[in-house]
Amino acid sequence: MATSKAAPVIGGGTALVGVLGDPVRHSLSPAMHNAALAALGLDWAYLALPVTAADLAVVLRALEAIDCRGLNVTLPHKQAAAELADALTPLARRLGAVNTLVRRDGGGWLGTNTDVEGFLAPLGPLAALPQPGTWAARDALVLGCGGSARAVVAGLVELGLGRIRVAGRDQTRLARFLSSCADWAPGLLPLAWDSDPAIHPDPLGAALASTDLVVNTTPLGMASGRDPSAAERSPLAADQVALLKASATVYDLIYTPRPTALLRLARERGCRTIDGLEMLVQQGAASLRLWSGLPEVPVIAMRAAALARLDGP
Repeated sequence: MATSKAAPVIGGGTALVGVLGDPVRHSLSPAMHNAALAALGLDWAYLALPVTAADLAVVLRALEAIDCRGLNVTLPHKQAAAELADALTPLARRLGAVNTLVRRDGGGWLGTNTDVEGFLAPLGPLAALPQPGTWAARDALVLGCGGSARAVVAGLVELGLGRIRVAGRDQTRLARFLSSCADWAPGLLPLAWDSDPAIHPDPLGAALASTDLVVNTTPLGMASGRDPSAAERSPLAADQVALLKASATVYDLIYTPRPTALLRLARERGCRTIDGLEMLVQQGAASLRLWSGLPEVPVIAMRAAALARLDGP
């Protein structure tokens, strides 16, 4: 008869790792990381820790005092965590945002950002596409200019894209975003994105027709318990998606629902589609490698646990 694997026992020697956010109850990270910790045989426990902005500084010092081994940081604390960290990696300093905190040998927290690594992981080579090659010299269009867009742009710069457009509805915010990236991404091109293209000419049209990669960094299309219709929304209308080349890749950072309305439209167009789940898994795996010092962590177990959590009640 098959026997189930015993649940890990939390005892006096169990070390703490976790994710800080507000809200954070919905996070897949505990399921994902605890599966990896069990596979590795580490006596650690990963918890979702709700923290308000007002309490973030004192919570970070308290967790350091109790020898917390490492932390992930999610919305809305990524920029504040960068300001509170005792040291930053060059990437985190460039982005002005931290999603991972690592204990320093001399005390305090080192802030880094594994979102870029997570974003890049599922893109991979283009060998399977109708136009094989590399991403160098191709065109990308980033929808949105919030915090997630900074990590996406950094990843696209690393890939060597020939042209990167950033579309935003709020032109003041878009200008501020481009200015903040100017030192390390000077070639970014702004694109006005009208909320009602039926009323005003849509400047996205020409951009979509020439784009090889579209990345949605906005929350449009994310499932919401408060608004059942939210999951049916798409940042691009069907007629806009129809402008894309069939060889284009459409990457939506959202992973609930799977697929999003945007990715359903893109699949109908024949485009390659990627959702945000693999980015979540890969950034988490990168964080765990930093905390544990291990060169390899069980990514397969992390992915399976995240999927099971998504499919569960």
